[in-house]
Amino acid sequence: MKQVYIETFGCQMNKADSEHMLGLLDEINYKPTESIDEADLVLFNTCTIRESANHKFYSQLGIAGKLKKNKPFLIGVGGCAAQDKKDWLMKNFPYVDIVFGTNNIQSLPEFVKKAEKGERVCEIVNELPFELPELPVIRQTKVTAWVNVILGCNFNCTYCIVPSVRGRERSRKPEDIKKEIEILASQGFKEITLLGQNVTAYGYDLALNYSKEKAVFGHIPDDPEYSLAKLIRYIHDVDGIERIRFLTGHPFHVTDELIETVAELPKACEYFHIPMQSGDDTVLRRMARVYTAEKYKKMADKIREKMPDAAITSDFIVGFPGETDEQFLNTVKIVKDLNFDGCNTAAYSPRPDTPAAIWENQIDDDVKNERLRYLNSVINDVSEEKNKKRLNTTQEILVEGNSQRNEERLSGRTRTNVLVNFDGDKNLIGSLVNVKIKEAKPWSLDGEVIL
Repeated sequence: MKQVYIETFGCQMNKADSEHMLGLLDEINYKPTESIDEADLVLFNTCTIRESANHKFYSQLGIAGKLKKNKPFLIGVGGCAAQDKKDWLMKNFPYVDIVFGTNNIQSLPEFVKKAEKGERVCEIVNELPFELPELPVIRQTKVTAWVNVILGCNFNCTYCIVPSVRGRERSRKPEDIKKEIEILASQGFKEITLLGQNVTAYGYDLALNYSKEKAVFGHIPDDPEYSLAKLIRYIHDVDGIERIRFLTGHPFHVTDELIETVAELPKACEYFHIPMQSGDDTVLRRMARVYTAEKYKKMADKIREKMPDAAITSDFIVGFPGETDEQFLNTVKIVKDLNFDGCNTAAYSPRPDTPAAIWENQIDDDVKNERLRYLNSVINDVSEEKNKKRLNTTQEILVEGNSQRNEERLSGRTRTNVLVNFDGDKNLIGSLVNVKIKEAKPWSLDGEVIL
């Protein structure tokens, strides 16, 4: 038996990919370890979308290279940075044994076997296979699970490198997804999150009348044979699964059908994470986001009309090339007006091979950072006010495990994905409990179990 240490950077999609990597390596007798010192194989599953994750990866790779001088082990680099910088990685990090991309994870056991024989491996595939392979998986969680349903993205946002490192959209077949979820239910998982770079576009590419022209420019069939809404209905009655979520959607594909499905089905959680990126129409056009602020607002209004207590969270980028003070303040205004439950934010950072990276009107870092600080302060205030409205209410919580900040306490999430910490017996892990909210913070709640 050999051991593999894997470190994952970036989004939930990367975390799900890492679980599949562990499943594939298990087939050639590599077992997971949480200690790099015990590893025969060290894997980095990388992100090139987020600058902070990218910097951390290169730092950790350097540390692994130094450790390798004293103890021989294999080093592999996969994920988005590998897909984007394969030649540079092989040239500048001679101690790296394997470089593989996002679209050929299924070949990882073959690459490791070659590396074990002393061969340096660098294999990148630019597009996903037409038929997505079903991969083994070793879950790193006990109560909730990620389930990939669609890979890649067909939009061409001018700041984003996802299409070039993840390929164009490919959906898994509904029956394969349901089979995976049935297995998860049999293993005791209570909640599943359907994943995709653009999960709300699920299924359109499975239709017989699908075409590349429709894919590239964004298309919603009038009466789709397959859709995320239909998938949620198809898997809804799997025994044992209590909650269904999905991440991450594009506003273009949040249809009335999807909103009505979430409102109707009891297992579908009233939680929508739909990145907006900017509250200004000019900036949105330069980003190639294919919607306006007003269109996004109408979508949010539809959600709240059907589900008044639904949570809507978003992502925003500040300091996009050419963004004026007035345009930035339009983002601040939309955050207040739409009363988001929470938002992820980032200062714009140029990504290689994207149009916006070479535009002349780049914003100075000090301006970007000041805007980011101000927007975050507004978001914190809005989120805290939303959480205060939950004081003294009773919330249904799925208990996920020990609190990260205090292992003597438990934590779980509301149906609307708010983190709640509370005292309780560890036997409650994996069960649904009612918790009365006693304290509200910007990003979490504290409460007590109602027995």
